[in-house]
Amino acid sequence: LAAGMGAGPVLLVLLAAQAVMPMKDQLLNICMDAKHHKTKPGPEGMLHDQCAPWKDNACCTANTSSEAHKDQSNLYSFNWNHCGLMPPKCKRHFIQDTCLYECSPNLGPWIDQADSSWRRERILHVPLCREDCEEWWEDCKDHVTCKENWHKGWNWATGTNRCPWGSLCRPFSHVFPHPRDLCEKIWSHSYRYTTEHRGSGRCIQMWFDPTQGNPNVVVAKYYAWKKRSSPAGVEDMTPEPNEAVHVLPRLVLVL
Repeated sequence: LAAGMGAGPVLLVLLAAQAVMPMKDQLLNICMDAKHHKTKPGPEGMLHDQCAPWKDNACCTANTSSEAHKDQSNLYSFNWNHCGLMPPKCKRHFIQDTCLYECSPNLGPWIDQADSSWRRERILHVPLCREDCEEWWEDCKDHVTCKENWHKGWNWATGTNRCPWGSLCRPFSHVFPHPRDLCEKIWSHSYRYTTEHRGSGRCIQMWFDPTQGNPNVVVAKYYAWKKRSSPAGVEDMTPEPNEAVHVLPRLVLVL
């Protein structure tokens, strides 16, 4: 009888672990199902230039990282210079944006289904750090573009993106009056502007020093915890920075 009674709590612990762990695997350290992504993240011997911070654990290959730096790359045949030559100080942000998208294994909490022929998944509403968004806008505000949403609506008749017929090239500061407009609208809300700062553990950084580790690992864990704990999107459930990692142990201890 005693043995039978003791099996109950053990069974509850196992069931709790099975319920929590698969969800964790689906949100953390994964690559999205898209055009150039690896099936799972892992180390790369070398990644090119601005993509190098992800070389220890990446969803991109060395070739993808190299193509990300070209004005007319083979990744998507996308031309940054559709309204004249993009200044280097502006282009570096688009390169970094591409590196984050292609290489990061820490975007799992924001992976969503895509309605396109060339990828099954995309990112949606990734909380971008305030500095990353505002510096992007500041360095690009004087450049020109003919479109607000760069995901769709281009003229592809020549095999690369050109401005739609009748559209005008205007300064970024007119097309995107505020940093929030740039970060949220340019890629169909792939990013979400936040007031959170780099190092807060609450926002994704496009730019970071790899010698200090990848700060987005903790951010992904926090939002994965939040997504599991409040599936309805409750915003007042804010744990301590390391609490997200300890949800399962606490549950097991209670049982």
